[in-house]
Amino acid sequence: MTKNTDESNAANQETALLETGGNAAPQNAQAADVALADTAAERKPVPGLVPLSPEQIDELKAKAVKADEFWDRLLRLTADLENYKKRAARERQEAVRYANESLLERLIPVLDNFDMAVAAANNPQNSSVESIRTGIAMISSQLRSAMADAGLEEIDAANKPFDANWHEAVSQQESAEAPEGHVLQQLRKGYKLRERLLRPATVVIAKKPAA
Repeated sequence: MTKNTDESNAANQETALLETGGNAAPQNAQAADVALADTAAERKPVPGLVPLSPEQIDELKAKAVKADEFWDRLLRLTADLENYKKRAARERQEAVRYANESLLERLIPVLDNFDMAVAAANNPQNSSVESIRTGIAMISSQLRSAMADAGLEEIDAANKPFDANWHEAVSQQESAEAPEGHVLQQLRKGYKLRERLLRPATVVIAKKPAA
């Protein structure tokens, strides 16, 4: 009876060994193979990816340094450009504000002469009509000279063909002396700033007498 029990236990242990220990070794080996395969896959080079040489790495570092220098230079140039724009805008505003500075400097002596003429007119004991007339003529000449230096030109339309670009006709008058369409009389002078019209000359145009 005892012998049969021992044989049965031995058989059960052998069966358990076959079911557990006998399969453990193959399972551990299979896990090791999978781990080795994963490591090999990680170490396997990627298709198309070429490893860089030390010289290429140094070249990339040098290019990175150059890129930083160019970026700093770009920032400085951008700041300089913004400062230039602000300075140019400020100078343009000042130029517009003081555009008539030179003209006014020329007109100041004219004002001085006007003041002297007014003072002389208010003191008839020390001046005569002729001296006042002479002073006014001098002031007029001085004023015209200053305006001419600034680019002002008179438009003389007397006895000239009517030009709608420079003349403004206010009426027509029959005349046998002036050709038809010519300026018969200039009522008010015109002025232009070089080639830009400031004020047209006001004129009367001649036309043929009625039959």
